[in-house]
Amino acid sequence: MDSPARADTEPFPALNQTPSSGLAQTASVGSRSAATNRQAASSSFSNRLRRASETFEQSNLPEGFFAAASGIASSILSHPTVPQPVVSTDSPATQQPDDGHAPLQPTVSKPASNAGAPEISTDGASVPRDEKLTEEPPGAAPFPNGYHFPPKHSFAESTKLGCMAFWNYFLTPVGFVVTIYGLNVVAWGGMLFLLLCNAAPAMCTPTCNDINSPRRIWIEIDSQILNALFCVTGFGLAPWRFRDLYFLMQYRLFKKPIALRRLAGIHRGWFRLEGSTYLPAELGPMNISDEACQEYPRSAIPFPDRKIPNPPLTGVRARMTRVWKLDLVIWLMVWNTFFQCCLAGFMWGMNRYDRPSWSTGLFVALACIVAAAGGLVMFIEAKAVKGIEGVPVSQKDADKLQRDRERGVWHFNNIKDQDSAAKKSKK
Repeated sequence: MDSPARADTEPFPALNQTPSSGLAQTASVGSRSAATNRQAASSSFSNRLRRASETFEQSNLPEGFFAAASGIASSILSHPTVPQPVVSTDSPATQQPDDGHAPLQPTVSKPASNAGAPEISTDGASVPRDEKLTEEPPGAAPFPNGYHFPPKHSFAESTKLGCMAFWNYFLTPVGFVVTIYGLNVVAWGGMLFLLLCNAAPAMCTPTCNDINSPRRIWIEIDSQILNALFCVTGFGLAPWRFRDLYFLMQYRLFKKPIALRRLAGIHRGWFRLEGSTYLPAELGPMNISDEACQEYPRSAIPFPDRKIPNPPLTGVRARMTRVWKLDLVIWLMVWNTFFQCCLAGFMWGMNRYDRPSWSTGLFVALACIVAAAGGLVMFIEAKAVKGIEGVPVSQKDADKLQRDRERGVWHFNNIKDQDSAAKKSKK
Protein backbone atom coordinates (compact mmCIF):
# COMPACT_ATOMS: atom_id res chain seq x y z
CA MET A 1 0.00 0.00 0.00
CA ASP A 2 1.34 3.39 -0.96
CA SER A 3 2.06 5.72 1.92
CA PRO A 4 0.11 8.96 1.95
CA ALA A 5 1.97 12.07 0.69
CA ARG A 6 3.41 14.41 3.27
CA ALA A 7 1.62 17.69 3.70
CA ASP A 8 4.86 19.73 3.70
CA THR A 9 6.17 18.33 0.37
CA GLU A 10 6.67 21.09 -2.24
CA PRO A 11 5.08 20.48 -5.61
CA PHE A 12 7.34 20.05 -8.69
CA PRO A 13 7.75 23.41 -10.45
CA ALA A 14 5.76 23.99 -13.58
CA LEU A 15 7.43 23.90 -16.97
CA ASN A 16 6.53 27.49 -17.80
CA GLN A 17 7.84 28.86 -14.52
CA THR A 18 10.43 31.67 -15.01
CA PRO A 19 13.73 31.51 -13.10
CA SER A 20 14.42 33.82 -10.27
CA SER A 21 15.77 37.29 -10.96
CA GLY A 22 19.14 36.54 -9.29
CA LEU A 23 19.83 33.53 -11.51
CA ALA A 24 18.78 35.50 -14.57
CA GLN A 25 21.17 38.31 -13.76
CA THR A 26 24.02 35.86 -13.14
CA ALA A 27 23.41 34.09 -16.46
CA SER A 28 23.19 37.41 -18.28
CA VAL A 29 26.45 38.66 -16.76
CA GLY A 30 28.14 35.33 -17.57
CA SER A 31 27.05 35.43 -21.20
CA ARG A 32 28.23 39.03 -21.60
CA SER A 33 31.59 38.12 -19.99
CA ALA A 34 32.04 35.15 -22.30
CA ALA A 35 31.20 37.26 -25.34
CA THR A 36 33.63 39.94 -24.20
CA ASN A 37 36.39 37.35 -23.70
CA ARG A 38 35.75 35.90 -27.15
CA GLN A 39 35.93 39.37 -28.72
CA ALA A 40 39.14 40.19 -26.81
CA ALA A 41 40.73 36.90 -27.86
CA SER A 42 39.71 37.46 -31.48
CA SER A 43 41.02 41.03 -31.39
CA SER A 44 44.32 39.90 -29.82
CA PHE A 45 44.77 37.20 -32.46
CA SER A 46 44.00 39.63 -35.29
CA ASN A 47 46.49 42.16 -33.85
CA ARG A 48 49.21 39.53 -33.63
CA LEU A 49 48.45 38.40 -37.18
CA ARG A 50 48.57 41.99 -38.44
CA ARG A 51 51.88 42.65 -36.67
CA ALA A 52 53.36 39.45 -38.09
CA SER A 53 52.22 40.44 -41.58
CA GLU A 54 53.78 43.91 -41.25
CA THR A 55 57.01 42.41 -39.95
CA PHE A 56 57.19 40.03 -42.91
CA GLU A 57 56.48 42.82 -45.40
CA GLN A 58 59.30 44.95 -43.99
CA SER A 59 61.82 42.21 -43.22
CA ASN A 60 65.01 42.02 -45.21
CA LEU A 61 65.46 39.14 -47.60
CA PRO A 62 67.52 36.40 -45.90
CA GLU A 63 70.79 36.01 -47.73
CA GLY A 64 71.39 33.00 -49.89
CA PHE A 65 74.88 31.59 -50.41
CA PHE A 66 75.74 33.79 -53.39
CA ALA A 67 74.10 36.90 -51.90
CA ALA A 68 76.00 36.44 -48.63
CA ALA A 69 79.26 35.97 -50.52
CA SER A 70 78.66 39.16 -52.53
CA GLY A 71 77.82 41.08 -49.37
CA ILE A 72 81.07 40.03 -47.68
CA ALA A 73 83.11 40.81 -50.78
CA SER A 74 81.58 44.28 -51.21
CA SER A 75 81.99 45.28 -47.57
CA ILE A 76 85.44 43.99 -46.61
CA LEU A 77 86.64 47.55 -46.04
CA SER A 78 83.45 48.56 -44.23
CA HIS A 79 84.07 46.31 -41.23
CA PRO A 80 85.94 48.06 -38.43
CA THR A 81 89.22 46.41 -37.50
CA VAL A 82 90.85 46.30 -34.11
CA PRO A 83 91.53 48.57 -32.38
CA GLN A 84 88.05 49.99 -32.38
CA PRO A 85 87.55 53.04 -34.62
CA VAL A 86 87.40 56.54 -33.23
CA VAL A 87 84.24 58.44 -34.03
CA SER A 88 84.42 62.10 -34.93
CA THR A 89 81.48 64.23 -33.86
CA ASP A 90 82.27 67.16 -36.13
CA SER A 91 79.79 66.09 -38.78
CA PRO A 92 76.22 64.78 -38.54
CA ALA A 93 77.21 61.98 -40.88
CA THR A 94 78.85 60.21 -37.95
CA GLN A 95 75.58 59.17 -36.33
CA GLN A 96 75.41 55.66 -35.01
CA PRO A 97 73.82 53.50 -37.72
CA ASP A 98 71.12 51.02 -36.90
CA ASP A 99 73.28 48.02 -37.83
CA GLY A 100 75.51 48.34 -34.78
CA HIS A 101 78.74 49.33 -36.57
CA ALA A 102 80.20 52.68 -35.55
CA PRO A 103 81.43 54.63 -38.57
CA LEU A 104 84.58 56.67 -38.37
CA GLN A 105 85.53 59.96 -39.85
CA PRO A 106 89.21 60.64 -39.26
CA THR A 107 90.04 64.20 -38.33
CA VAL A 108 92.70 65.06 -40.91
CA SER A 109 94.71 68.15 -40.22
CA LYS A 110 96.70 70.14 -42.71
CA PRO A 111 100.45 69.59 -42.87
CA ALA A 112 102.50 71.55 -40.38
CA SER A 113 104.25 74.66 -41.63
CA ASN A 114 107.48 74.14 -39.67
CA ALA A 115 109.67 72.51 -42.28
CA GLY A 116 112.56 71.86 -39.92
CA ALA A 117 110.63 69.70 -37.45
CA PRO A 118 111.18 65.96 -37.53
CA GLU A 119 108.49 63.82 -39.04
CA ILE A 120 107.24 60.34 -38.12
CA SER A 121 107.40 57.70 -40.82
CA THR A 122 104.95 54.81 -41.14
CA ASP A 123 107.32 52.47 -39.28
CA GLY A 124 107.68 54.85 -36.32
CA ALA A 125 111.22 56.10 -37.09
CA SER A 126 112.07 59.81 -37.08
CA VAL A 127 113.31 61.17 -40.38
CA PRO A 128 114.17 64.78 -41.29
CA ARG A 129 111.40 66.70 -42.98
CA ASP A 130 111.99 68.04 -46.46
CA GLU A 131 112.43 71.78 -46.68
CA LYS A 132 109.53 72.07 -49.12
CA LEU A 133 106.51 69.82 -49.05
CA THR A 134 104.92 68.68 -52.24
CA GLU A 135 101.65 70.50 -52.85
CA GLU A 136 98.60 68.41 -52.05
CA PRO A 137 96.81 67.14 -55.17
CA PRO A 138 93.13 68.12 -55.41
CA GLY A 139 92.13 64.46 -55.47
CA ALA A 140 93.83 63.81 -52.12
CA ALA A 141 92.03 66.55 -50.18
CA PRO A 142 89.53 65.37 -47.56
CA PHE A 143 85.81 65.94 -47.93
CA PRO A 144 84.37 69.14 -46.42
CA ASN A 145 83.29 67.21 -43.33
CA GLY A 146 86.84 65.89 -42.81
CA TYR A 147 86.28 62.35 -44.08
CA HIS A 148 88.98 60.56 -46.05
CA PHE A 149 88.81 57.07 -47.56
CA PRO A 150 91.23 54.56 -46.06
CA PRO A 151 94.62 54.21 -47.78
CA LYS A 152 95.26 51.44 -50.24
CA HIS A 153 96.29 48.22 -48.52
CA SER A 154 98.88 45.74 -49.61
CA PHE A 155 97.88 42.23 -50.59
CA ALA A 156 98.76 40.93 -47.14
CA GLU A 157 96.75 43.66 -45.40
CA SER A 158 93.78 43.14 -47.72
CA THR A 159 93.90 39.41 -47.02
CA LYS A 160 94.02 40.08 -43.29
CA LEU A 161 91.07 42.47 -43.48
CA GLY A 162 89.10 39.96 -45.52
CA CYS A 163 89.81 37.20 -43.03
CA MET A 164 88.78 39.42 -40.13
CA ALA A 165 85.58 40.46 -41.89
CA PHE A 166 84.78 36.83 -42.60
CA TRP A 167 85.55 35.85 -39.00
CA ASN A 168 83.24 38.55 -37.62
CA TYR A 169 80.52 37.31 -39.97
CA PHE A 170 81.19 33.69 -39.02
CA LEU A 171 80.65 34.44 -35.33
CA THR A 172 77.06 35.53 -35.98
CA PRO A 173 74.36 32.82 -36.00
CA VAL A 174 73.47 33.49 -39.64
CA GLY A 175 77.11 33.60 -40.63
CA PHE A 176 77.83 30.28 -38.96
CA VAL A 177 74.92 28.57 -40.71
CA VAL A 178 75.79 30.08 -44.10
CA THR A 179 79.43 29.04 -43.70
CA ILE A 180 78.55 25.44 -42.85
CA TYR A 181 76.11 25.41 -45.74
CA GLY A 182 78.74 26.76 -48.14
CA LEU A 183 81.33 24.22 -46.99
CA ASN A 184 78.88 21.40 -47.65
CA VAL A 185 78.13 22.73 -51.13
CA VAL A 186 81.83 23.02 -51.93
CA ALA A 187 82.70 19.60 -50.49
CA TRP A 188 79.91 17.61 -52.13
CA GLY A 189 80.17 19.60 -55.34
CA GLY A 190 83.91 18.96 -55.49
CA MET A 191 83.39 15.26 -54.95
CA LEU A 192 80.79 15.16 -57.72
CA PHE A 193 83.19 16.95 -60.06
CA LEU A 194 85.95 14.43 -59.34
CA LEU A 195 83.58 11.52 -59.94
CA LEU A 196 82.46 13.00 -63.24
CA CYS A 197 86.12 13.34 -64.25
CA ASN A 198 86.76 9.65 -63.44
CA ALA A 199 89.26 10.62 -60.76
CA ALA A 200 88.68 7.30 -58.94
CA PRO A 201 89.31 4.42 -61.40
CA ALA A 202 88.77 1.88 -58.62
CA MET A 203 85.07 2.73 -58.66
CA CYS A 204 84.72 1.77 -62.32
CA THR A 205 83.62 -1.82 -61.79
CA PRO A 206 82.75 -3.48 -64.05
CA THR A 207 82.85 -0.27 -66.13
CA CYS A 208 82.69 3.44 -65.35
CA ASN A 209 79.30 3.91 -67.00
CA ASP A 210 77.68 0.77 -65.61
CA ILE A 211 74.51 1.76 -63.77
CA ASN A 212 75.40 -0.42 -60.77
CA SER A 213 79.06 0.60 -60.54
CA PRO A 214 80.22 2.33 -57.34
CA ARG A 215 80.96 5.44 -59.42
CA ARG A 216 77.38 5.80 -60.65
CA ILE A 217 75.98 5.04 -57.20
CA TRP A 218 78.09 7.77 -55.58
CA ILE A 219 77.19 10.21 -58.35
CA GLU A 220 73.54 9.62 -57.44
CA ILE A 221 74.24 10.10 -53.73
CA ASP A 222 76.15 13.33 -54.35
CA SER A 223 73.46 14.63 -56.67
CA GLN A 224 70.71 13.97 -54.12
CA ILE A 225 72.67 15.70 -51.35
CA LEU A 226 73.39 18.75 -53.52
CA ASN A 227 69.75 18.86 -54.56
CA ALA A 228 68.71 18.89 -50.90
CA LEU A 229 71.20 21.67 -50.12
CA PHE A 230 69.95 23.78 -53.02
CA CYS A 231 66.37 23.21 -51.90
CA VAL A 232 67.20 24.88 -48.57
CA THR A 233 67.71 28.23 -50.28
CA GLY A 234 65.48 27.68 -53.31
CA PHE A 235 62.43 26.79 -51.21
CA GLY A 236 63.37 28.37 -47.88
CA LEU A 237 63.76 31.84 -49.37
CA ALA A 238 60.77 31.51 -51.68
CA PRO A 239 58.33 33.47 -49.41
CA TRP A 240 60.61 36.54 -49.38
CA ARG A 241 61.40 36.23 -53.09
CA PHE A 242 57.75 36.07 -54.11
CA ARG A 243 56.95 38.89 -51.69
CA ASP A 244 59.48 41.05 -53.55
CA LEU A 245 57.97 39.93 -56.86
CA TYR A 246 54.51 40.91 -55.59
CA PHE A 247 55.73 44.42 -54.71
CA LEU A 248 57.50 44.67 -58.06
CA MET A 249 54.33 43.74 -59.94
CA GLN A 250 52.39 46.31 -57.93
CA TYR A 251 54.85 48.96 -59.09
CA ARG A 252 55.16 47.80 -62.70
CA LEU A 253 51.53 46.88 -63.43
CA PHE A 254 49.55 49.14 -61.10
CA LYS A 255 52.04 52.05 -60.87
CA LYS A 256 52.07 52.15 -57.08
CA PRO A 257 55.07 54.20 -55.88
CA ILE A 258 54.78 52.86 -52.34
CA ALA A 259 55.60 49.37 -53.63
CA LEU A 260 58.93 50.62 -55.02
CA ARG A 261 59.58 52.44 -51.74
CA ARG A 262 59.01 49.17 -49.88
CA LEU A 263 61.55 47.42 -52.10
CA ALA A 264 64.01 50.27 -51.55
CA GLY A 265 63.73 49.74 -47.81
CA ILE A 266 64.23 45.99 -48.15
CA HIS A 267 67.28 46.38 -50.42
CA ARG A 268 68.63 49.52 -48.72
CA GLY A 269 72.18 48.18 -48.81
CA TRP A 270 72.56 48.70 -52.55
CA PHE A 271 69.41 50.29 -54.03
CA ARG A 272 68.80 54.06 -54.08
CA LEU A 273 65.56 55.79 -55.09
CA GLU A 274 65.29 58.59 -57.61
CA GLY A 275 65.70 61.93 -55.88
CA SER A 276 67.47 60.47 -52.83
CA THR A 277 70.74 62.03 -54.02
CA TYR A 278 69.42 65.48 -53.06
CA LEU A 279 68.31 64.59 -49.54
CA PRO A 280 70.31 66.27 -46.74
CA ALA A 281 73.43 64.34 -45.82
CA GLU A 282 72.51 64.35 -42.12
CA LEU A 283 69.14 62.68 -42.72
CA GLY A 284 69.06 59.11 -41.44
CA PRO A 285 67.05 56.56 -39.44
CA MET A 286 67.76 58.42 -36.20
CA ASN A 287 66.07 61.71 -37.19
CA ILE A 288 63.74 60.84 -40.08
CA SER A 289 60.74 61.10 -37.76
CA ASP A 290 61.44 64.75 -36.90
CA GLU A 291 58.83 67.24 -38.02
CA ALA A 292 61.43 69.22 -39.98
CA CYS A 293 62.06 66.18 -42.18
CA GLN A 294 58.47 65.83 -43.33
CA GLU A 295 58.91 68.45 -46.04
CA TYR A 296 61.13 66.23 -48.18
CA PRO A 297 59.53 64.26 -51.03
CA ARG A 298 58.35 60.86 -49.82
CA SER A 299 59.10 59.31 -53.21
CA ALA A 300 62.81 59.65 -52.44
CA ILE A 301 62.52 57.98 -49.02
CA PRO A 302 61.94 54.22 -48.53
CA PHE A 303 58.87 52.90 -46.77
CA PRO A 304 58.70 52.76 -43.81
CA ASP A 305 60.72 55.92 -43.26
CA ARG A 306 63.05 54.28 -40.75
CA LYS A 307 64.42 52.11 -43.59
CA ILE A 308 66.21 55.12 -45.05
CA PRO A 309 69.95 54.46 -45.54
CA ASN A 310 72.38 55.67 -42.90
CA PRO A 311 73.87 59.16 -43.36
CA PRO A 312 76.80 58.96 -45.81
CA LEU A 313 80.21 59.24 -44.18
CA THR A 314 81.46 61.41 -47.02
CA GLY A 315 78.50 63.78 -46.78
CA VAL A 316 77.60 62.86 -50.38
CA ARG A 317 74.76 60.50 -51.24
CA ALA A 318 75.07 57.88 -53.96
CA ARG A 319 73.35 58.31 -57.29
CA MET A 320 70.00 56.67 -57.94
CA THR A 321 69.97 53.01 -58.95
CA ARG A 322 68.36 52.04 -62.23
CA VAL A 323 65.10 50.27 -61.45
CA TRP A 324 65.75 47.62 -64.10
CA LYS A 325 68.60 46.33 -61.93
CA LEU A 326 66.12 45.73 -59.13
CA ASP A 327 63.87 43.93 -61.64
CA LEU A 328 66.81 41.80 -62.71
CA VAL A 329 67.80 40.77 -59.18
CA ILE A 330 64.25 39.90 -58.14
CA TRP A 331 63.51 37.89 -61.29
CA LEU A 332 66.85 36.05 -61.11
CA MET A 333 66.12 34.95 -57.55
CA VAL A 334 62.59 33.85 -58.52
CA TRP A 335 63.97 31.89 -61.46
CA ASN A 336 66.42 30.22 -59.10
CA THR A 337 63.41 28.88 -57.19
CA PHE A 338 61.71 27.77 -60.43
CA PHE A 339 64.80 25.91 -61.63
CA GLN A 340 65.16 24.29 -58.23
CA CYS A 341 61.56 23.07 -58.46
CA CYS A 342 62.38 21.45 -61.82
CA LEU A 343 65.52 19.85 -60.42
CA ALA A 344 63.70 18.53 -57.36
CA GLY A 345 60.95 17.15 -59.58
CA PHE A 346 63.44 15.12 -61.63
CA MET A 347 65.47 14.02 -58.60
CA TRP A 348 62.54 12.99 -56.42
CA GLY A 349 59.97 12.03 -59.02
CA MET A 350 62.16 9.65 -61.03
CA ASN A 351 64.69 7.00 -60.07
CA ARG A 352 68.21 6.89 -61.41
CA TYR A 353 67.34 4.21 -63.94
CA ASP A 354 64.63 6.24 -65.69
CA ARG A 355 65.85 9.81 -65.12
CA PRO A 356 67.28 11.53 -68.25
CA SER A 357 71.02 12.03 -67.93
CA TRP A 358 70.81 15.67 -69.05
CA SER A 359 68.25 16.79 -66.48
CA THR A 360 70.48 16.97 -63.41
CA GLY A 361 73.36 18.84 -64.99
CA LEU A 362 71.10 21.27 -66.86
CA PHE A 363 68.99 22.47 -63.94
CA VAL A 364 71.91 22.53 -61.48
CA ALA A 365 73.82 24.76 -63.89
CA LEU A 366 70.84 27.05 -64.57
CA ALA A 367 70.01 27.44 -60.87
CA CYS A 368 73.62 28.28 -60.00
CA ILE A 369 74.03 30.71 -62.91
CA VAL A 370 70.95 32.81 -62.12
CA ALA A 371 71.78 32.92 -58.39
CA ALA A 372 75.38 33.92 -59.10
CA ALA A 373 74.24 36.60 -61.54
CA GLY A 374 71.90 38.10 -58.95
CA GLY A 375 74.66 38.12 -56.35
CA LEU A 376 77.04 39.77 -58.83
CA VAL A 377 74.59 42.62 -59.53
CA MET A 378 74.16 43.27 -55.81
CA PHE A 379 77.94 43.17 -55.33
CA ILE A 380 78.59 45.73 -58.09
CA GLU A 381 75.87 48.12 -56.91
CA ALA A 382 76.85 47.85 -53.24
CA LYS A 383 80.45 48.57 -54.16
CA ALA A 384 79.38 51.62 -56.17
CA VAL A 385 77.34 52.94 -53.21
CA LYS A 386 80.26 52.50 -50.82
CA GLY A 387 82.58 54.19 -53.30
CA ILE A 388 80.48 57.38 -53.03
CA GLU A 389 79.08 57.31 -49.50
CA GLY A 390 82.26 56.03 -47.87
CA VAL A 391 83.34 53.15 -45.69
CA PRO A 392 84.26 53.21 -41.99
CA VAL A 393 87.96 53.77 -41.32
CA SER A 394 89.88 51.95 -38.61
CA GLN A 395 92.08 53.75 -36.12
CA LYS A 396 95.17 52.22 -37.72
CA ASP A 397 94.24 53.62 -41.12
CA ALA A 398 93.42 57.02 -39.63
CA ASP A 399 96.87 57.18 -38.01
CA LYS A 400 98.52 56.18 -41.27
CA LEU A 401 96.65 58.92 -43.15
CA GLN A 402 97.76 61.49 -40.57
CA ARG A 403 101.42 60.42 -40.62
CA ASP A 404 101.63 60.26 -44.41
CA ARG A 405 99.95 63.63 -44.73
CA GLU A 406 102.55 65.18 -42.45
CA ARG A 407 105.30 63.63 -44.59
CA GLY A 408 103.77 64.92 -47.79
CA VAL A 409 102.75 61.44 -48.94
CA TRP A 410 99.29 61.79 -50.39
CA HIS A 411 96.50 59.23 -50.60
CA PHE A 412 93.80 59.90 -53.14
CA ASN A 413 90.40 60.30 -51.57
CA ASN A 414 88.50 57.48 -53.25
CA ILE A 415 87.86 53.85 -52.47
CA LYS A 416 90.65 52.67 -54.81
CA ASP A 417 93.19 55.28 -53.67
CA GLN A 418 93.95 56.10 -57.31
CA ASP A 419 94.35 59.35 -59.22
CA SER A 420 91.10 59.27 -61.20
CA ALA A 421 91.80 62.70 -62.74
CA ALA A 422 95.06 61.48 -64.26
CA LYS A 423 93.33 58.43 -65.67
CA LYS A 424 90.65 60.58 -67.28
CA SER A 425 93.25 62.89 -68.80
CA LYS A 426 95.12 59.93 -70.30
CA LYS A 427 91.95 58.60 -71.85
